[in-house]
Amino acid sequence: MFPLETRILVIDDMPSIRDLVKNTLKAMGFKNIQEAGDGEEGLKVLMQANNPGSSIQLVISDWNMPKMKGLDLLKHVRATAEWQNLPFVLLTSESERDQVTEAVLAGVSQYIVKPFSAKIFEDKLKAAWTKHNQK
Repeated sequence: MFPLETRILVIDDMPSIRDLVKNTLKAMGFKNIQEAGDGEEGLKVLMQANNPGSSIQLVISDWNMPKMKGLDLLKHVRATAEWQNLPFVLLTSESERDQVTEAVLAGVSQYIVKPFSAKIFEDKLKAAWTKHNQK
């Protein structure tokens, strides 16, 4: 599992979902959580924090957002050398096979369909951690 000091970025255009994700993370023991309201804002946070000792170590992003969708942000992250292996989890209400395939091909670490339970959320983070450590 991710160490509790992991620097996490939560991106979602709905404040209630951001709060749900942050509260779930806090209940798991995580404390270093930043947030952004859309993909463009998330990208700015990633760029501003791109320094040794302060860089984001896990992104949890909604798929459907204004300005920049989560999948577009994921593609940008994977195309950036220093973020190629950054664990990236997509949250979505979409569960269409084509979309899941597109996310997998883009390099998503895990994919969580909303609504989700705390147990599913934790299991997906554990799976993302395992996948990250196999690279």
